[in-house]
Amino acid sequence: MQAVDKQTAQPQPSVLLVDGMALLFRAFYATSYGGYIMRTSTGTPTNAIFGFVKYFWDAVQTFKPTHVICCWDMGGGTFRNEQYSEYKANRVDCPEELIPQFDLVKDVVASFGVPNVGLQGYEADDCIGTLSRTYGKEMDVYILSGDHDMLQLISEQVKVVIMNKGRSNYTVYDLEKLMEVKQLTPQQVIDLKAFMGDTADNYPGVKGIGEKTALKLLAEYQSIEGCLEALDQLPKGVRTKIEQNLDMLHLSRDLARIRLDVPIECAIEQCVWELQRDAAIQKLEELEMASLSKLFGEAGA
Repeated sequence: MQAVDKQTAQPQPSVLLVDGMALLFRAFYATSYGGYIMRTSTGTPTNAIFGFVKYFWDAVQTFKPTHVICCWDMGGGTFRNEQYSEYKANRVDCPEELIPQFDLVKDVVASFGVPNVGLQGYEADDCIGTLSRTYGKEMDVYILSGDHDMLQLISEQVKVVIMNKGRSNYTVYDLEKLMEVKQLTPQQVIDLKAFMGDTADNYPGVKGIGEKTALKLLAEYQSIEGCLEALDQLPKGVRTKIEQNLDMLHLSRDLARIRLDVPIECAIEQCVWELQRDAAIQKLEELEMASLSKLFGEAGA
């Protein structure tokens, strides 16, 4: 899936921005649903790391980026919690077996020669959004995640790769694919969440307006502003719901919007994808996952 410059026969530069949290959580639950947790001989759980490496490696081999970065939540509250105290307040505690794997997986990523990026007070999504705009000025950007919120980041230069169930099962969204599948523009992805709210992130949107009504409103009026300008034309029930929840509508949109101006930098020269094979194998052996090193022989780094 890598484009090639016909004049130089060299791969056109592209960067893969990996949503580390999405991959790690997906890997944890995919490898622990039967109740068995892989551990080292000293008892350290490693199942999520094991699955993460397989997901990560498959994506790199599939999309063949010239540059790779991995982004992470840093724990603790973010500016969204300051905006709305109930934000993500419904989240259950992280599985105990996953906690020690957060730092260990970053060590594994670093051993591959891939930068880990995150900033206290912001979510990984915001780091990914900011970097996607920075790098999108000079190269193609692929965002790897399972989170459909990322679809708002799509542009002419930015594609979002959604991981579906099973290995090597991706949907690559560009502007055309987003419209074809969702009938939405990137900005409308944000407005849709503003109307509907988000049960996972625990903000309500406009109470009583679900996906069907929200999609209909956006199809007809294009945006929240368009709906508000035509408020007197809306069915009375819908108009009343919006009027009664106007402040929450605006707040929900702000909570849903991925930030593009996080104060982070990661020089593109630091992100060149060139597997540090010896360091990676050594780290995997330390975690008693030497069997994964056979992946590195399946395809070129």
